Amino acid sequence: MIIEREQYVNELLAKRWNGKVKIITGIRRCGKSFLLSTLYKNHLLKEGVPEDAFVEIALDRKSDVAFRNPETLFEHVVGRTSNLDKKYYVFIDEIQLSYKIKNSEIDERLVPEEDRDLLYTTFYDILNDLAARPNLDVYVTGSNSKMLSKDIVTNFRDRGSEIKVFPLSFKEFYPVSGMEKADALEQYLTFGGMPLAVLEPEEKGKRAYLAGLFKKVYVKDIVERYNLKDDEVLEAVIDALSSAVGSFTNPHNLANSAGSLMHKNTSDHTIKNYLDYLEDAFLFVGSKRYDVKGKRYFENTQKYYAMDLGLRNARLNFRQQEKSHLMENLIFLELIRRGYSVDVGVVEIVRVKDGKRQQSQYEIDFIVNTGKEKIYIQSALNIDTEEKRLQETFSLKNSGDFFRKVVITDGLSKPWTDDDGILHIGVIPFLLDDGLI
Repeated sequence: MIIEREQYVNELLAKRWNGKVKIITGIRRCGKSFLLSTLYKNHLLKEGVPEDAFVEIALDRKSDVAFRNPETLFEHVVGRTSNLDKKYYVFIDEIQLSYKIKNSEIDERLVPEEDRDLLYTTFYDILNDLAARPNLDVYVTGSNSKMLSKDIVTNFRDRGSEIKVFPLSFKEFYPVSGMEKADALEQYLTFGGMPLAVLEPEEKGKRAYLAGLFKKVYVKDIVERYNLKDDEVLEAVIDALSSAVGSFTNPHNLANSAGSLMHKNTSDHTIKNYLDYLEDAFLFVGSKRYDVKGKRYFENTQKYYAMDLGLRNARLNFRQQEKSHLMENLIFLELIRRGYSVDVGVVEIVRVKDGKRQQSQYEIDFIVNTGKEKIYIQSALNIDTEEKRLQETFSLKNSGDFFRKVVITDGLSKPWTDDDGILHIGVIPFLLDDGLI
């Protein structure tokens, strides 16, 4: 079965021949390579692009290991595309595996200490050169945001254009699930959207595949990339984060949690580094805590959400599957998949009781920044009583502003607006229709 990913194919089509390197980023095994080398390529072939117009290199394959040397890669591509009257599509998979090499033509003695990076040729250099050639349209995939997403503006010198790929959304998953919507959601909350896990027919196979990804792919990648002496601390941080999705935390708290799991102490600084590694590998995504009335961010405290719920659940051996936390994680992922910037909101309310000033904090699950406005969203498993409704909407009604406010509940409930102007909607309609909020 082929799962079509029209959103990403259309993004690639919109960016082709724009003179920039198309950089497809995302967690490993989320379907980046398949998107480029199968879905996108097949679309181009149907348009009439000839087979010999494609130059495809996969740096994670043994047969292409030599091309991890950027100069060897450059010479190969230039040699394959020497006909300047013909247009070529260049696909390079897992570009972060390319290493830098020293340029022997530069006299090191003449280069100041602060400019020593200029002594090396990197994949940024060769991609910038290739993208400037009018007969080449260049595409790369990568699984490390530090080497790609965060450095696009600096290293690609305005020659990079990013396409962020996520595991299958519920909207992509549902048509291939063969289930009713409610059953499909339960399946998705348990096993997530990693394509090969979705295509695995048996639950036992799904569990084994997802559990194996952490040990054989993600942990191994991070240990090798950052030259870690062992993976014990890393694994403890992964376990602590997986248990704490939807909860505020910071490096100090995580150091304590990880330390108790390992039965030994570790520093806040070490934990902060490991958090960066996990975010760079797209395994977890952080969301900052924002004071709605004070209009400021809280330092060192935020929430972390798993990039895929199936991976998170497999890490915990499918324990700790509180649906309220899973649904909150799911909504967060859907919002960032749609391209929004998302913070976690806090509303501070001051009351005077018995002559004493009391300050309380109430949470708004998500502050969505659309670029034009903000939308406040509360995730609630249900609001089946008036008391529960008042509880879930209290922070929204006390935000002190007039931005749109939404409550997303479990199930299929159609959109409706209450007397306070708050939109209520079921999570399934929200996930299936991008335009409802």
